[in-house]
Amino acid sequence: MAHYHVLGLMSGTSLDGLDIAYCKFSFQNKKWNYEILKAKTILYPTEWKRILTELPDKTALEFAKTHVDYGHFLGIEVKKFIDQNTIHVDFIGSHGHTIFHQPQNGFTTQIGDGAAIAAETGIPVVCDFRSLDVALKGQGAPLVPIGDRLLFATSTFRLNIGGFANISYEKNGQTLAFDIAPANIAFNFFANQLGLEYDKNGEIAEKGNFIPELFDALNQLDYYQIQGAKSLGREWFEKEFLPTIDKQFATEDILHTLVHHLVHQIRWVIERAAIPKKNKKLLISGGGVFNQFFIRILESEIPVEIEKTSDLLVEYKEALIFAFLALLRIKKKTNTLASVSGARQNSIGGAVYFIQ
Repeated sequence: MAHYHVLGLMSGTSLDGLDIAYCKFSFQNKKWNYEILKAKTILYPTEWKRILTELPDKTALEFAKTHVDYGHFLGIEVKKFIDQNTIHVDFIGSHGHTIFHQPQNGFTTQIGDGAAIAAETGIPVVCDFRSLDVALKGQGAPLVPIGDRLLFATSTFRLNIGGFANISYEKNGQTLAFDIAPANIAFNFFANQLGLEYDKNGEIAEKGNFIPELFDALNQLDYYQIQGAKSLGREWFEKEFLPTIDKQFATEDILHTLVHHLVHQIRWVIERAAIPKKNKKLLISGGGVFNQFFIRILESEIPVEIEKTSDLLVEYKEALIFAFLALLRIKKKTNTLASVSGARQNSIGGAVYFIQ
């Protein structure tokens, strides 16, 4: 095929909604090219938000049923998207929604049954991208770096601000990548304490005051001292990060300090990378880009130029890359890098469900 039309599905830990990106890929002159043709975010109904939030504490029976139900939900929404836009799709790449992420214990779990998606749409589906890497003793994350390397090679650093902030870059011919720190998962948690879905534009955080002792305590967390492959999940956020924060502080002051904490960790990562290249550029994507207070602080602190890009790429870059990972899986090309996950070797991750 000269061109591939693939749907990428992404649901992040911040529970903003289901991102759907309809993408076109082509391979010319030894280079992959991409285009996001259409995209949409399906906001989660209140009931699905509740179900996904509470699922880690439910029974095995409830988990198994939700895995399948959520797969049918994804398939129905995808079918609507396809019918509304009258588009042809070669296959679907679905990240699923992470419920458990414990690579140190040998497992990671993203729900959203690929068989159910395929049954609802009649289209081949690639899902469960992380399990093989974890079986190979890797973190199962991050997965985006192979897409970053092949689709966004001109950017020195690629930073995504979703539930957690993660980064990828090349050094000495090797791709390096990892989760940096909590981002929207933390911002949204404390905005929720005020009865809000999120801190729009970072307006509440901007009004707050800096808390030096909280800033110092967060920066001392063991995770930030780990070198090499590492990843974060909701479990770590709830068991390690949140208990560090004294709830007696005013919420706006906590939010203000969390922004500075995230920027500090990003700056530290970029400086420690010690990339000798001149005119270094930073490509940023993810919902955190729309937090204007965070972006202003970031621009004032980091020693690299922030690239200007379209809102479409900012919002749907992860969905785009999971469409690309599905394409690589179908073509039996490496889509998971041991250099970023810490696995024993590179792999071709993803379970495939074909419809005849």
